[in-house]
Amino acid sequence: MAAGAPRVFVSHLAGVPVFDPVGDQVGRVSDLVAMLRVGRRPPRLLGMVVEVLSRRRVFVPMTRITGVESGQVITTGVVNMRRFEQRPTERLVLGELLDRRVTLVETGEEVTVLDVAIQQLPARRDWEIDKVFVRRGKGGALRRKGETLTVDWSAVTGFSLEEHGQGAESLVATFEKLRPADLANALHHLSPKRRAEVAAALDDDRLADVLEELPEDDQIEILGKLKEERAADVLEAMDPDDAADLLNELPEDEKERLLTLMQPDDAADVRRLMAYEERTAGGLMTTEPIVLRPDATVADALARVRLQDLSPALAAQVYVCRPPDETPTGKYLGTVHFQRLLRDPPFTLVSALVDSDLPPLGPATPLPAVTSYFAAYNLVAAPVVDESGSLLGAVTVDDVLDHLLPDDWRETEFHEEGVGGG
Repeated sequence: MAAGAPRVFVSHLAGVPVFDPVGDQVGRVSDLVAMLRVGRRPPRLLGMVVEVLSRRRVFVPMTRITGVESGQVITTGVVNMRRFEQRPTERLVLGELLDRRVTLVETGEEVTVLDVAIQQLPARRDWEIDKVFVRRGKGGALRRKGETLTVDWSAVTGFSLEEHGQGAESLVATFEKLRPADLANALHHLSPKRRAEVAAALDDDRLADVLEELPEDDQIEILGKLKEERAADVLEAMDPDDAADLLNELPEDEKERLLTLMQPDDAADVRRLMAYEERTAGGLMTTEPIVLRPDATVADALARVRLQDLSPALAAQVYVCRPPDETPTGKYLGTVHFQRLLRDPPFTLVSALVDSDLPPLGPATPLPAVTSYFAAYNLVAAPVVDESGSLLGAVTVDDVLDHLLPDDWRETEFHEEGVGGG
């Protein structure tokens, strides 16, 4: 559902069919999964529980849902078929929130929840529960029994976590606004037991982002305490280069088990990266840069650059290649930098704007040469191309810095050195 579209009441979604992009039915909506927040902040909607044709219940994140209407749900077509398991911070919307007794803040009156409404946040892929449809019980002389009304989430109490609550659930809610690097720093200083509890309570995408920012020993410790299927889910959510680095630190049999549990496409990307030496362009690169065909327009490129999940470094340029569009691509034609995209009309073909003078990196280029390349050309990302001319991926400046800084740099109390102000 596009930003600004009407909100949808969840009772209208129960049992509706779920389709992939070509119109084949994947299953039916069984429930929705939300994460409550501290105080009266609207809950974040994490995804949907879908009963697939085999009657297995699986989880589909909201990031993989492209359309939500009263009569159907459309997904990207990528559905993880592992059985859904509810986590400590998750609430089933239909199963746990409806028919619940809550209190109207303004009057202190108890009411029954009949339904809740979801809406996508403007210019983002996040969803929230923003409205509650309730029924009053027995009231005063002028209020008839059974009167219904729709109120904002903040207008009722009885759902959300309290500020003084204990346990990982409240701690996760407290950490919610932290950047991944800051949350990683907080996790690093917890006890191993507490660290494992918080990691178990985080959703896959959030935990993946945090793992990428943790020291290697903490990464291995946390991954080792997760169930293997959950660990595979988290590895899938990580950037392929970070997942490859982490897996390379594990014993061979454990590494192979996790790769086998991962989705085949994700595992293939990670295996390809693991084939390169760590301190080379191939070992540093991500396999998921923005790739466009020559007949794409500036408008197409800007739409891709605007995607929220992209890092600033990957959003700084697009790579123009002949099909196939996924790495390894067809022939690499050149790069178009973000500033150039802003200077030309939306209908301009990207093939007319490519910078083909800058030589790409080869996958075997050693780290010192990669560093010199970035410094010489003032880059934040660079293409990695094989001998046949196919784009394999892109190296970003953050990955280069990770390998230039001391091994223990993540453990440094950098805030005490003046970084971040205060």
